[in-house]
Amino acid sequence: MAFLELEKLTKSFGGHNAVDGLTLGVEKGEFVALLGPSGCGKTTTLQMIAGFVEPTSGAIRLGGKDLLAMKPAKRGLGIVFQSYALFPHMTVAENVGFGLEMQGVAAAERRTRVGETLELVGLGAFTTRFPRQMSGGQQQRVALARALVIRPQVLLLDEPLSNLDAKLREGMQIELRQIQRTVGTTTILVTHDQAEAMALSDRIVVMNQGKAEQIGPPHEAYERPATPFVANFLGKTNLVNGATVRPERISFAPAGLAGTVRTRIFQGNHWLYQVDTASGLVTVIRQNTGETMPGEGDAVHLAWEGRA
Repeated sequence: MAFLELEKLTKSFGGHNAVDGLTLGVEKGEFVALLGPSGCGKTTTLQMIAGFVEPTSGAIRLGGKDLLAMKPAKRGLGIVFQSYALFPHMTVAENVGFGLEMQGVAAAERRTRVGETLELVGLGAFTTRFPRQMSGGQQQRVALARALVIRPQVLLLDEPLSNLDAKLREGMQIELRQIQRTVGTTTILVTHDQAEAMALSDRIVVMNQGKAEQIGPPHEAYERPATPFVANFLGKTNLVNGATVRPERISFAPAGLAGTVRTRIFQGNHWLYQVDTASGLVTVIRQNTGETMPGEGDAVHLAWEGRA
């Protein structure tokens, strides 16, 4: 029996199934990402776990107990929203300690746990600051500390990094994964960002139109997509003679599939190509090693594992 169980979970809005019979088991300490485009049902799933949305049918169990029978505040969940949802009139320490105060935790223990948690997220020196005095990344750490300080059974993350710029988001991904591994809290992440899901999670649930198209480790879903939707959603892909071939697996070679370079784009650490072939337009990604690369209009041959 998994620690967190979703069994045939369904939510209908006006005859439309936003979530359609989703079954998922999450082990204790596991990091699982619900990944998919807007409207696929991932956020609705998270809201049903949190208790903000009532399922039309199905079951949610946590540690063998019926989670649907509990009020949201009694479920023992930590939640980090996209908007951070910090109290602007409270200091960092007051924001983080608010949940403990609502639980009736004594002041001395509150101070200890708030201090420990802020140290965990790298904000031990920021206790007296207000949210307006902090960067977006720092505010996100405060929101994470507030969720973790109550020692939740499950941590729910709703697009937590989407408001950050690309460089800061990448850094926060690394920090978030390290913090989750240190604390060991069972974590469910909702994201539409494929790279983020693959970087952070032990397993991903690729969702489409309310259903799970594939559940598995990120590398497995990327290398062996179960459906065309998964293949196309998890990065760039080519469908050549019925086989899915990732662009970075294709190389220029003396022999192979003949083609002509239509487009060549320099992207810093790699080159992105589009090559016209008899099998259709093929996307190729080659690392920038400093060597001379084919130009637009050049005749080339493409090769990949399984094809010489």
